Amino acid sequence: MHIQDLTDSGFGTVITDVDLAELRDEEWEQIYRLWNERALLIFPAVFLDKDVQDAFARRFGNLEFPRTAISNIGKNGEIHQEPEDDVVKVIRGNEGWHHDSTYMPVQALGAVFSAEIVPDEGGLTGWADMRAAFESLDKETQDKVSSLSAYHSYYYSQGRDGYLPSEQNADGTYNAYGFHDGEACLRPLVKIHPATHKPNLIIGRHAHNIIGMGSDESEEFLDALNEFACAEERTYFHDWQEGDAVVWDNRRLMHRVTPYDMSKPRRMWHTRIAGDPSTELADNYT
Repeated sequence: MHIQDLTDSGFGTVITDVDLAELRDEEWEQIYRLWNERALLIFPAVFLDKDVQDAFARRFGNLEFPRTAISNIGKNGEIHQEPEDDVVKVIRGNEGWHHDSTYMPVQALGAVFSAEIVPDEGGLTGWADMRAAFESLDKETQDKVSSLSAYHSYYYSQGRDGYLPSEQNADGTYNAYGFHDGEACLRPLVKIHPATHKPNLIIGRHAHNIIGMGSDESEEFLDALNEFACAEERTYFHDWQEGDAVVWDNRRLMHRVTPYDMSKPRRMWHTRIAGDPSTELADNYT
């Protein structure tokens, strides 16, 4: 197993010469240690099938959901590309920086993500280091954000960007993952990582309505904080090649997809790793 850290971002490691389907104990122990230390592990050209991808993800924890396509390719091979198409709306929403499942009662631990079909241009995945972002804040701002909490909602983020589904259910919900009928999840803007014991910002496009602020003030504050947090020096963008796979720590990193020509096919596979309710449960769901 060959290991090479990314040098520009302060996080991320590339691992080659390893069989993720047949990991030796010492290889797994090293991978898990690196994941906690580096937050993003990249495995070039490993071409994971469904069973191997899900089994690898289960090494990190239970699954929030098994391998699922994130794609503009429909079941019959048609390309979803029209702006009002609900598939397109989900993909376009993912262009904004976010943590996965902060809008669910239990925030995701992480994800294994792999590439099957990639466009010639665009469609990169970027990650931003929220531990480094917190550490880069001045002491006054660190103290301020450490005292604040915000609600997280998929209704809010998709609605603000104009990407809510076209058809609403009779009860006011939508027939898509993340549009649950519970109250919006309340989360602190700063959380101590349960493994590293270091503070991380928990922000992104799903966060809104900071307790103690008006809606406009909260939106302005969070927009500025997101922009600061995702500065170039704290990000890495992966230019996918078919067969690449990654696993990332959703508690530390935010991520996004870069725009691409929606008339071109793109199919990625996402296995989401469930968070531990003892550490990742929203404050208002206790």
